[in-house]
Amino acid sequence: MTAADDLLTVLVKGQLTVRGRVREASNAVLHCGIEYEGVTASCVYKPVAGERPLWDFPDGTLAQREVAAYEISQATGWGLVPPTVLRDGPYGEGMCQLWIETDPEGADGGLLALVEDDEPAEGWKAIAFAEVGEGRTALLVHADDPRLRRLAVLDAVINNADRKGGHLLPAAGGKLYGIDHGVTFHAQDKLRTLLWGWAGEPLTAEAVEVLARLSEELAPGGPLATRMAELITPAEVEALRDRVTALRTTARHPEPSGEWPAIPWPPV
Repeated sequence: MTAADDLLTVLVKGQLTVRGRVREASNAVLHCGIEYEGVTASCVYKPVAGERPLWDFPDGTLAQREVAAYEISQATGWGLVPPTVLRDGPYGEGMCQLWIETDPEGADGGLLALVEDDEPAEGWKAIAFAEVGEGRTALLVHADDPRLRRLAVLDAVINNADRKGGHLLPAAGGKLYGIDHGVTFHAQDKLRTLLWGWAGEPLTAEAVEVLARLSEELAPGGPLATRMAELITPAEVEALRDRVTALRTTARHPEPSGEWPAIPWPPV
């Protein structure tokens, strides 16, 4: 059994103890301790009962979407989403995810910045111009970082409608995680993200290989397709397949459609 399997076992079977609530979140997000057979960890527990209704997503489905995002992340081999499971807890069924401690050497990881130039410096990618007060604007940029580029591909696959800067967690050892994947996998195009820096550019060879593997595993009857069918609707599974196919066909990062705001609000 791998360390990842051990963590999933703890998350699924462990005793949850609520320590507090993350007040900034729009839905109920509880910081918990968890213990199983002497192994302890910290986790986030989001009960379905604490989800606020959304006009464009079915009620009571955000927890399942968070788990589906983890499953896709694991299938890519990139490990961009912390271990996440669906389980019962003190307030009913919900999502339980390993708590990630951010790197104390740099909470933002040097991934986002505002610059008073019209073009990004070397090593940075432009997102959009932003108002910074007193009639001034600045260019919002993100790092030209391979970890972020992988995450941009993952977001395109899962149709992430809410990739904010605060959902990026740089951890010790150079690891980067993405969190908060409740508004994903919609059958309609909902992609809203800060990671537009590579829009229209060719995908990396690595990403092309990953998408080919996802396509195989998402084929009807495939292991990933079977798992997705337990978490999202048949129409959403089919749309997931279509997005993977479209990315493989163009072999390029998607571009904003222009039909709705491409960047979530607030962006950070």
